[in-house]
Amino acid sequence: MTLPPVALTSGEPAGVGPEITVKAWEALRGGHPFYWIGDADHLPATMPITRINHPSEAASVFETALPVLHVPFDAARIPGKLQQSHAQHVIASIELAVSHSLDGLALALCTNPINKKALKDGAGFAYPGHTEFLAALGGTETVVMMLASPALKVVPATIHIPLADVPAALNASGLEACIRVTHAALQNDFGLATPRIAIAGLNPHAGEGGAMGPEDQTIIAPVIKDLVAEGFDLHGPLPADTMFHARARQTYDAAICMYHDQALIPIKTLDFDRGVNVTLGLPFVRTSPDHGTALDIAGSDTANPTSLIEALKLAVEMGSKRRI
Repeated sequence: MTLPPVALTSGEPAGVGPEITVKAWEALRGGHPFYWIGDADHLPATMPITRINHPSEAASVFETALPVLHVPFDAARIPGKLQQSHAQHVIASIELAVSHSLDGLALALCTNPINKKALKDGAGFAYPGHTEFLAALGGTETVVMMLASPALKVVPATIHIPLADVPAALNASGLEACIRVTHAALQNDFGLATPRIAIAGLNPHAGEGGAMGPEDQTIIAPVIKDLVAEGFDLHGPLPADTMFHARARQTYDAAICMYHDQALIPIKTLDFDRGVNVTLGLPFVRTSPDHGTALDIAGSDTANPTSLIEALKLAVEMGSKRRI
């Protein structure tokens, strides 16, 4: 069975997206094809490209040129300088990529970084970020953010909120939904028949029997108990400070943490360059490099493409699992 190509969105033109896209194509041109959705004139002039009219044309040209599904923007790219007029076209490239993914024309979706303020200022973008926009386009209520690398997979149960707000935001229904979405994704997208999931505690020493906070006993433990009774392979709540050394990581396939930094500090310490942002729970596979637009170095040709390369590779792996 011949699998379709991966769709790669342009992201913010003023950022490093065009530069790392070129480097990713150079690294992956002998493998599974991807095509870029954006303005062909925003790519470096020295880049060999072929404009395509349909995703099915990507495979035949991928080894010698980057396939580009041209979405004309109304202004040239100026590295490091945001332009409000670009916003509507950045959004359009995402919408087109999602449409291709839902229709089966693309194996998966990989997104270059966007600048959320630029989209809000230029096009009234009403979503906190990529993830929420993709969930709306996919008609999905519950999505989960995973950071994945060869060394570790982590999921924060709460994401971009102040640390002081985490205890109030943490609740049984939300945690249960997070665990269920993660478990299903590990089965369907990563090919693990019986996923092993470690669950971190919220407080130091996982609350130490309530002495350091009640949430571990009153919220986290009951959710784990109920899901274990259903047949889930879960362990926790575990003290977060002993979960991420090499021996501990051999005992689970993914770790669910209670707040942003509890999850992201370990993976970025272990494997900073190869981390990939994955959105779980969508009706299509979505990956993204785990960094932003890097406006400060755009145009210097110094941006590291490793995370985008890993994101494209993981998109192929996950998309292929869904097609089995």
